[in-house]
Amino acid sequence: MKNHSPKKELILLPVLFVAILLCVAGHFLLQPNYQDSHTVEYLLAALPFALFALVIIAFKVASKSENDD
Repeated sequence: MKNHSPKKELILLPVLFVAILLCVAGHFLLQPNYQDSHTVEYLLAALPFALFALVIIAFKVASKSENDD
C-alpha cells in the first residue's frame, strides 16, 4: 500500500470548495423568489453538468498526481 502525501490531496480542495459552493447556490436559487426567472432556470439546468465537469477535473488531477509518483 502506498503512502499518500497530504500535499497532493490538498490540491483537490479548491475543486471540493467549488462543488460545495455550487450545491449551496443551487439550493439558494430553488427558493420561490426566483421561480419566474428564466436565467435562474437555465443556471439550475446547467448545474449538474458543471458538477460533472468538476468530477472530470478531479479525476484528471488525481490521475496526474498518481502518475507522478
